[in-house]
Amino acid sequence: MIIRFGIQIEPQLGFDYATVEKIALNAEKIGFYSIWSSDHFFLDQKSEEKNCMEAWTLLAALAAKTSTLRLGTLVTCNSYRYPAILAKIAATVDMISNGRLEFGIGAGWKEIEYNAYGIPFPSVKDRMDQLEESIQIIKKLWVDPMVTFHGKHYQIKEAFSAPKPIQRLPPIFIGGTGKKRILNMVAKYADYCNFGWFNDPKAIPELLDALKYHCEKVNRDYDSLGKSFFASVIVTETQDELDTILAERAKLRGLTLTEYMKSINNLNVFFGTPEVVQQGFENLIDLGFDYFQIMFPYPMDYEQSEKFAKFIIQKMK
Repeated sequence: MIIRFGIQIEPQLGFDYATVEKIALNAEKIGFYSIWSSDHFFLDQKSEEKNCMEAWTLLAALAAKTSTLRLGTLVTCNSYRYPAILAKIAATVDMISNGRLEFGIGAGWKEIEYNAYGIPFPSVKDRMDQLEESIQIIKKLWVDPMVTFHGKHYQIKEAFSAPKPIQRLPPIFIGGTGKKRILNMVAKYADYCNFGWFNDPKAIPELLDALKYHCEKVNRDYDSLGKSFFASVIVTETQDELDTILAERAKLRGLTLTEYMKSINNLNVFFGTPEVVQQGFENLIDLGFDYFQIMFPYPMDYEQSEKFAKFIIQKMK
């Protein structure tokens, strides 16, 4: 099994472009396979002075600057762009990058962004229905010369998308952990699932069992479907170094260390020495995961990505 690691960037935390470019160019040199951006417009209602670069514009810029690093959205919000327009945006990024796009998409959830930007915020069911229609439209536009689609939420008539992606069909990652609709869509349309944010140790095996069930229903080979996992990581050479970082993180958030540790008590959080962090990934690999998108604590992304490459990637090759 080939194990791949990508860096997840959260523009909503305040990144400027020069910093992200520096992280990306270095990532190519030190062994990362990809770089990813979340798709948000702002962090919270008090973020009017905090940078939040638009995800697809950022990927286009990185596509022109990098040469081997793959580029993805984790995940683009379906509601924010009409599917036919998103198909063209994604194909353009794939062209600029010469076929290095990883296409992550989800139904959308951050209601305060919808409200602030005047975007309708449908029910969960409608957002799921919209997502499924969008994926069908996007895949057709990437491949077919002309597309007509009559759905409940989206209709296109004799539409075409040029350029086509260099890859023909960029790998599709569907993010989410809904056992019914999301995993059914993963089985039908995706190349990868993407999981993250768990508190219950039973949750991950149960979701994988549900995914296997959906694969069987649609005659999809479960083993052919990639399993990716979002993880938050701090890797340090000593426990004392980790304790210092955690205390600083707690202070930044206005929390006691106990409160902070409670807030990050998730199964996708790997904080510790290289041995501890590596064991966390090996546990997931044993479950079948082969691709990891790593978020480092802002603004420690550059330094932590260097340590991760040295202590984890090099040892797990």
